[in-house]
Amino acid sequence: MPDDVLLTSLLTAVDAAPEDVPLRLHVAGLLAERGRPAEALQHCSRALAHEPGNAEALMLLQRITATMAAPAPPPPAPAPAPQPQRLRGYDWTQAENEFTGATEPVPTVEDAPSPVVEDIEPPGIRLADVGGMQQVKERLELAFLGPMRNPQLAKAFGKSLSGGLLLYGPPGCGKTFIARAVAGELGASFFSVGISDVLDMYTGQSERNLARIFAEARRRAPCVLFFDELDALGQKRSHLAHSSSMRNTVNQMLSEMDSVTGDNDGVFVLGATNHPWDIDSALRRPGRFDRMVLVLPPDAPARAAILRYHLRERPVSDVHLDRIVKLTEHFSGADLAHVCTTAAERALALSMRDGRLHALTTKDLEAAAKEVRPSTGPWFATARNVVAFANTDGEYDDLSDYLRRNKKL
Repeated sequence: MPDDVLLTSLLTAVDAAPEDVPLRLHVAGLLAERGRPAEALQHCSRALAHEPGNAEALMLLQRITATMAAPAPPPPAPAPAPQPQRLRGYDWTQAENEFTGATEPVPTVEDAPSPVVEDIEPPGIRLADVGGMQQVKERLELAFLGPMRNPQLAKAFGKSLSGGLLLYGPPGCGKTFIARAVAGELGASFFSVGISDVLDMYTGQSERNLARIFAEARRRAPCVLFFDELDALGQKRSHLAHSSSMRNTVNQMLSEMDSVTGDNDGVFVLGATNHPWDIDSALRRPGRFDRMVLVLPPDAPARAAILRYHLRERPVSDVHLDRIVKLTEHFSGADLAHVCTTAAERALALSMRDGRLHALTTKDLEAAAKEVRPSTGPWFATARNVVAFANTDGEYDDLSDYLRRNKKL
């Protein structure tokens, strides 16, 4: 397995550099995750022998010893036999018989057990809970939420209520959080779908998974059906010449969004992607993901709100957030969380050396902000090329304006 090969390589590297404490702690963490706490404990102890006050080693040591002291969990009870559930849809029996030449019926989507849906959440957060990002909120209101709340007005102006909304931008900038807020604004349940929920190694199973997901969303309407990393599910079919399975998955997505097998009333389809330019053009035509909203790194008010959120349960003293906000322009939400974690590690190390609590200060956060580099740089490098060479129809004008304003173009 790839994980075992990686671990073997790392163990070899540790043998070659036995005094490399960060490497040894990384290996100890991997061993602990793989259920090998005794070996992890040995490496952790060796690291502490080289650096007795290492904060990361002390925290890892505490976690490993707690794991070893915990009683073994009872064996799991046998799972009940799945009950078949019928789901109307494409006639997979005929298609697979024609493909394989089989004369006996093969199991179909109608015979397969319905998956247990655990990721459907009731309406929760609203857009008011999203700090800053006023332009994104206004764009959402105009392009999606307003027409949904005022169907008669939308109809009078010829505004279609069908189709989906695509959120795009750098990774870690809150696209999923915004999608949850959209569900809250509509008073709809939130159904999050990832790649692993759809893609399957067996021929035809990915399409069946999509059919079941849409059927469940229709049953739970009103529901926001959110596809994360849509570029992985809806890749350009021209790039899939040697992958008929993935082409069929894209075709099934098109079919479901066109509501061939059911009525999509009350199902609001949202997608998120870091690379909208890799999505098949058929998924972007009217009636599908025909509206796009650019979600950029958080602006100053949003950065202040994110920093405040990640510091809320940590001991702080004399923190001037305005100074940290100015240092973190173009940082993603994930980057800001990393800044807070890095600053907390510095304060924790000082507290353990002195034997008393040292609260987080502005100095800790400033040092962390200078140490952490924004992760959005590679994304903007790709975005510059897209704007320069692939924006002939103006669909990335919002992105182009941002790049010019920030001198990234």
